[in-house]
Amino acid sequence: MRPIESIIYLLTSFALGTGVLSSEDLGWNQLRGPNGSGVGEGLAPPIKIEAKTAAWKVPVAPGLSSPVLSKNRIFLTALENDRLVTIAFDKASGEVVWRKEAPKTELEKVHKANGPATPTPLVDGKRLYVYFGSYGLLCYDHDGAELWSKPIPTPKSLYGASSSPIEHGDNLILVIDNDRNLPDSKLSQSRVVAFKKATGEIDWETPRHFVRSGWSTPMIWTHHDGEELVILGTGRVDSYDPKTGKEKWFATGFSRETIAMPIAGNGNVYISSAQLGGGADENVDPKPFWDAVMRFDKNGDEKVDRSEMTEHFTFPLRPELPLGHPGYGIPLPKNEKARMERQIGMFGWVDKDKDGFWTKEELYGHLTLRRGRPILMAIRPGGEGDITGTSFVAWELRKSIPEIPSPLFHENRIYMVRNGGLLAAVDAVEGELLYRERLGSTGQYSASPVAANGHLYLASNRGLISVVKMGDTFEVVHEHDLDDPVFVTPAMDATTLYLRSEGSLWSFRKMSE
Repeated sequence: MRPIESIIYLLTSFALGTGVLSSEDLGWNQLRGPNGSGVGEGLAPPIKIEAKTAAWKVPVAPGLSSPVLSKNRIFLTALENDRLVTIAFDKASGEVVWRKEAPKTELEKVHKANGPATPTPLVDGKRLYVYFGSYGLLCYDHDGAELWSKPIPTPKSLYGASSSPIEHGDNLILVIDNDRNLPDSKLSQSRVVAFKKATGEIDWETPRHFVRSGWSTPMIWTHHDGEELVILGTGRVDSYDPKTGKEKWFATGFSRETIAMPIAGNGNVYISSAQLGGGADENVDPKPFWDAVMRFDKNGDEKVDRSEMTEHFTFPLRPELPLGHPGYGIPLPKNEKARMERQIGMFGWVDKDKDGFWTKEELYGHLTLRRGRPILMAIRPGGEGDITGTSFVAWELRKSIPEIPSPLFHENRIYMVRNGGLLAAVDAVEGELLYRERLGSTGQYSASPVAANGHLYLASNRGLISVVKMGDTFEVVHEHDLDDPVFVTPAMDATTLYLRSEGSLWSFRKMSE
């Protein structure tokens, strides 16, 4: 690309692709901020985040939606007394400005680690758009007056809805992927739909014939050839024309369960998914899995027999989690008889020689049978049709891939935080690891990293906040345990970090010097 073309491309990307200049320059107006990038260019929240320095802290009802911001307000959703609600807070004080209940509806079935108030709202200069899988879309003005509503049949999903709406021009775009993906029924098809922001009318919709339920939020990829709507779904990533919904290309090789958002930078788009069950590396380290099983070895013979299958015995999927956590292993029925039947059947999967024991060798062999491979894929623009394995795939990395958190691109580096508290930095040009180092928390990470001030802000499920200097080397500049679980991605404005914990909404404001 010639210098003048580069300048035009960068200006176009800023104006059209980041969302920073749209929506009256609201900035952090959707999940992960400008175009889902997680990067707050020009923002300067404090680097030292501690509970005692919070500008304010207010209670908030349960929910897994991230906060989004207008000039003066913070918006999020929650579940209060079995009712889905949207709440607006004052940015300066944390006081509730308004609270609106969604129409009463049957709540969708969700996984224990999810909830019915998970999709993050979208806000523009005039309106707030909220999606609940149990109901559909609701549109309010910034003062809480309902402008329109659009009931949408609840998609069937393994874990419950989590994909959030994004914007493109005058449209709101929503991915509604569905396990009832039947070509002869519009109501049960997986599809992507563009709604007119002013009225909620459908501008276009495109069936997604080859995918089932998914949990990733799409993004708009702007490059020198135009714009693309990039959607990660079941086993594949697809590109569409955001103006018409026409499919452009796709690539396969991703997990059945995809969660992370695509990100863009250096002219490419980057897509990631962990192995099914949360595996981060192609070559699995089996020791943590065996150590987890050895918790049940009561007689110390370094084997597990059926008599040692106690209540929580199951095949570990995420051994870094505590026993009984809903994501720890293959789910077990609550009914005791059904649970024992599941455990006995599971025991037979691993006990290949049928001698009544699990051995280390048998468990290690079973780990190699896990479906899918972890992957971070870099894709160049210009592809058509199936681009899997073509020159349009710039590179692939199969190490340190997170299950839930999305990657973050900044200055030709990609940052990823995964369960176990491992932070990886990747050279975005070559696709090679620059470092992989451990943070202060070894548990699970669900919140995606955000960046400002030349620093990454990371939050573990336990509530450990880590601030890491961005660059080729690993440098933690601050860590603090809030002693309050954090599951969702923070939001930022010019001077403040807004963080939603399990029971509170926090404001950490940089004090004027």
